[in-house]
Amino acid sequence: MLGRLLLLLTLLWPSAAAADGLAHWTELGPAGIAEERSVASGAACPTGMTARAQASADFPLVCSAVKKPLPPPRRILVLGDTGCRIKPPALQDCSDITKWPFPALAASAAKLKPDLVIHVGDYLYREAACPVGVVGCANTPWGDNWPTWNADFFAPAAPLLAAAPWVFVRGNHEDCARAGAGFMRLLSPIAFDPQAPCAPHLKPYAVPAGAANLVVLDDASAPDTSVAMLPDFQSDFAALETIAPKPLWLLMHRPIWGLVRGPLGIPVGGNLTMISAVGNRSSLAPVELMLAGHIHSFEVINYDSGVPPQILAGHGGDNLDPTPLNLKGAAFQGNSGVHVKDGLSVGGFGFLMMTKTQDGWGIDLHRVDGTVEGHCAFANGRVDCPSLLPRQQ
Repeated sequence: MLGRLLLLLTLLWPSAAAADGLAHWTELGPAGIAEERSVASGAACPTGMTARAQASADFPLVCSAVKKPLPPPRRILVLGDTGCRIKPPALQDCSDITKWPFPALAASAAKLKPDLVIHVGDYLYREAACPVGVVGCANTPWGDNWPTWNADFFAPAAPLLAAAPWVFVRGNHEDCARAGAGFMRLLSPIAFDPQAPCAPHLKPYAVPAGAANLVVLDDASAPDTSVAMLPDFQSDFAALETIAPKPLWLLMHRPIWGLVRGPLGIPVGGNLTMISAVGNRSSLAPVELMLAGHIHSFEVINYDSGVPPQILAGHGGDNLDPTPLNLKGAAFQGNSGVHVKDGLSVGGFGFLMMTKTQDGWGIDLHRVDGTVEGHCAFANGRVDCPSLLPRQQ
């Protein structure tokens, strides 16, 4: 009962929606162009905005306007995998904020006033109807339509959408078999064409961010355990050398070398498609840091073989994944030749705040209520977390 009351109070936070709209936000796209977007409540766009996507049977009118360039961010908030899972037999209790904490998390994060928010993908998890008699998801919308997008992302994210511009990474839940059409209409960085089929893959693009260029790589459709669309991803990695001045931060949903807990607690993982596409890893030379989600945990991994460190922030709201406490000695698919020097995972829901320092970046691991569980530092090609202890969920 307390969890449901907390959820109601959280959703009463002042909305990010404009007075004449259902949702309102700013996102950064290719070349760092800032675009204001709004989901209109009627048949016309707000003053100063033009139609991006006309209303359809499933979605209202979506409007947009180009904004002035924004200053480089010094405080970057990172989160991902935020939706509430409704796909029987997996049924998350969307009405209890202790079970699905994203509304509270977004409210806490907004109070920290970041300069930029990076969402590493997976916004919509309500894929099927709630079974009759299940209280936790009763009457929830489902499927790729505006009521579901609003319930799973836009309404709970409203305070954070109002707090800062966003960079949106496409997750596997936004592939063409799931919520791809909604992603292309609402969040995609490219122009929306209602006659075009859902694009299974978007070309990488760079967002200037002061101390680094953020390269968004769409690996939503890259299977973890088989090789698919290999030429597309080989082309993506080849483009890293010239896409923007280095250093680059590589933003993607599926990590190339992420880890879960395997048999006997041994860490295993890796995306076979991406491992195959990256080949001898020379294309990663301009990259100094990788950010991803997909695995529902917080992980920090330092690799050997010239691979930049990886931070996973897939612990934003969906059911958490079991991950090994000590990531050293991991086994990856595909004989990639990459090994983990050291790394850790910390269970529980939360998000990251990265703050520019003289030597690199300080990283605070925040819990749902905004409290800081521990600190990391990214500098000199490593992420170190001396104040964090590995912890299971």
